[in-house]
Amino acid sequence: MRRLYLDLNQQTLADALGLSFQQLQKYELGHNRTSALRLVTVAEVLGVAIAYFFNGLPGPEGQSTKDSAWQEQLAQPETIQLIRFYDAMQATTRKAFLALVNAVARSAG
Repeated sequence: MRRLYLDLNQQTLADALGLSFQQLQKYELGHNRTSALRLVTVAEVLGVAIAYFFNGLPGPEGQSTKDSAWQEQLAQPETIQLIRFYDAMQATTRKAFLALVNAVARSAG
């Protein structure tokens, strides 16, 4: 998800990590395991904390913090594009935009 948000394709990220495209794809799909050191490197390249990769794992009570339907929605290209646009806005514009979205959502019922 972070790779998509940064608008990086798999080849670009693989090059930055010194990996083949195929190896990165296997990591992303969960076909191959990765070492902790490699995970730290990926986090650095993507500009996130290592904890980013553990979001959604079961907590102490055994409940997952991820909702798969929500995660699927967040992974949609238009959602990622919307988040990019939102991040580019200044704070006052963000507030006005949120008010607009809220009003539209309420009127949609």
